[in-house]
Amino acid sequence: MKHVDIYTDGACSNNPGKGGWAAILIYKGREKVISGGYANTTNNRMELFAIITALKQLKEKCDVTIYSDSSYSLNPFIKGWISKWQNNGWKTSNNKEVKNKDLWHALLLEANKHKVTFVKVKGHSDNEYNNRCDKLAKEEIEKLT
Repeated sequence: MKHVDIYTDGACSNNPGKGGWAAILIYKGREKVISGGYANTTNNRMELFAIITALKQLKEKCDVTIYSDSSYSLNPFIKGWISKWQNNGWKTSNNKEVKNKDLWHALLLEANKHKVTFVKVKGHSDNEYNNRCDKLAKEEIEKLT
């Protein structure tokens, strides 16, 4: 099975407001860079959209490691919340509706096609790929102004 590393980030000017997302997919040292933006969105939606769109780029089942600085996007998988949400009718432990349910469904659909590992990286630090994704996402916001 092919192994692909994916770095993602999302950004938003005001929240909600103009948003951007970016991802860098790395396979055997080769990079594929993707990015985009939306005129009216939130930071959390952009974080999720980056991961979803990156996974959609894969043409066959892969072993994937997703690197992100977004606790919002990763903790549901790392801490097992996503399974609890599904079993609880997409309600949180406080019995509130899970926000961005449409994107969580889309993310699960794409992630289930692969063997995915989620890794949290520290944002705005020394991770070259995370910093590049952050810059690309912010550039997408600038295109919208």
